[in-house]
Parts: sequence; structure tokens; C-alpha cells
Amino acid sequence: MLAGLLALLAGSAAAQCRQALALGLDVSGSVDEREYRLQLDGLAGALTAPAVQARLLAQPETPVRLAVYEWSGPRDMRLLVPWTAITGPDRLRDVIETLSTTHRVRAHPGTALGTAMQTGIAMLEEQSECWKRTLDLSGDGKANAGIRPRDVPPAPPGITINGLIIGDPNAPTNEPFMELVAYYRAYVLRGPGAFVESALGFEAFEAAMQRKLLRELQAVAIGALAE
Repeated sequence: MLAGLLALLAGSAAAQCRQALALGLDVSGSVDEREYRLQLDGLAGALTAPAVQARLLAQPETPVRLAVYEWSGPRDMRLLVPWTAITGPDRLRDVIETLSTTHRVRAHPGTALGTAMQTGIAMLEEQSECWKRTLDLSGDGKANAGIRPRDVPPAPPGITINGLIIGDPNAPTNEPFMELVAYYRAYVLRGPGAFVESALGFEAFEAAMQRKLLRELQAVAIGALAE
């Protein structure tokens, strides 16, 4: 009987994923073409980091699923990478290649951060069989279009929203940066263990994203299924 139960658990684990990770990138009017490229190439670079790859590929039998979208105005949510199970190096290379070859399209100049939250939450609701579900939102400003983040309904249980703040390295003081960090903490972060990472300028985006991914891609023990 015990052997049968273990086989059932193993079969259940194989049919699931250990984490669904949706990454939303801010491409609103405050982001120029160079900064756009730094974001996509920075994410691609972070995904190629050996430590990040080791965590992504650690349990191919219960893979991480990745999706990437970019956001600006309320009607400008563009899916770049649909849900992809990272079952091996080839699948990860496909994601990196897509990011590296994606070109910017014309979009609304506004910053619809609340709509970006709703979009990511809806995507993660489709991945209910995953043990952990995480939304990773990057941005360099407060919402100025669409629903306000504070008015977005609470995320369903099991979904965490983290933030990556991109500050202006040429600002005369760090007050705007600290205000944005406080804004994300008050209105964007959701769920247990939610946190905000920071990059001082788009040139620092890749390093910040790598730190963020390493923190988010914590291993989930299969034994947790039996607890």
C-alpha cells in the first residue's frame, strides 16, 4: 500500500510544476529605446547566469513554467513568451532567444501598473496546479493610467507579487526612488514573503533581475506534498 501511495505522489508531482513565474516588464513612455533593450537583454542575461540556470533546471520532472509580458497603457499588454515549461536547456534557450530578438512596438505612453497586476494575476490563475505562483513586476514609475494598484482586488491565495524598482541614477536626491519603493510596498506587493528588489538605472537591471530570480526560484520539496 505504501509503495502504491508513493507511486501516486510521484505521478502527481510529474503532472505538475513546482513554480509558475510570470514576468511583467514596464515599457511605458518613460522607457526609451535603449532602456527597452536593456530590460529585455538584461532579463535574457539573468536567465543565462549559471546560478539561475541551475535553479531553473534542478527538477526537470516538476519544471518551472515561465511567461513574459510587457505592459504600458491599459490596453497595451503584450505577451512575449507564453507559458513555457523549462524541462531542459533547449527550452530555456528558446526563451532567451525570443527575448533577444524581440523588437519594440508602438504602445500607449501611460503607466497602467494596476492593469499589469491584473494581467499577471489572471495568467497565474491559469496555473493552479503549480506548487508556487509568482508575479514579478518591473517598473520605473507610479501608475498614471487605468485602475490604481490600490484598487486591484487581493490576489487569490497562493499568488505572490514581487517588484523590481528601477531608479534614476542621475536624480539629484534618492527621494523619488525611496517614494517609489514605498509605493510598491504599500500597493503592489501581495502574498506571503513578497519583496521588492531595486536597480539604480537600467544598466543595473540585469544584476538586480538575477538577484531577484535567485530569491524567487527557491526549491520546493516534493516531500511537502505529503505534509
